[in-house]
Amino acid sequence: QVQLVESGGGLLQAGGSLRLSCAASGHSFSSYGIGWFRQAPGKEREFVAAISWTRGIVSYSDTVKGRFTISRDNAKNTVYLQMNSVKPEDTAVYYCAARAAPFGSVSVGEDEYGYWGQGTQVTVSS
Repeated sequence: QVQLVESGGGLLQAGGSLRLSCAASGHSFSSYGIGWFRQAPGKEREFVAAISWTRGIVSYSDTVKGRFTISRDNAKNTVYLQMNSVKPEDTAVYYCAARAAPFGSVSVGEDEYGYWGQGTQVTVSS
C-alpha cells in the first residue's frame, strides 16, 4: 500500500553535491523507518543510510558517513539523501525503502524493508 518514488538522480562530477528525494503516497511515513540503498552494476545491493520517521534516529554506512546526510520533512512526507563530496564509486542506482517501525527503530538489513521505490540513477564522473 505504500508507494515510494525517488527523484533527484543524475550525472555529476566527483566532489559535487546532489540531493535525492523519496516521496511517499498511499500511506504516511508515520511509524515507519526509511532506508536508502544502492546497487552498482555487478554488485549486490548495499545499505547507505536510514532514519526513524518518528524519532529521527539515523544510521549511515561507513562508506558514506561524513559525506551523506539523511533527513525528513514531516509536512511533505518526504525523506532526503543529501550527497556531498561524491566519488566515482558512489555511482549506482539508489533505492528508497520503507519498513514498519512502531517503536522508532532503524535497520540496516535489506530484508527488513517491505516497500521499495523504483530507483534513481546517480552517476559520478572522475
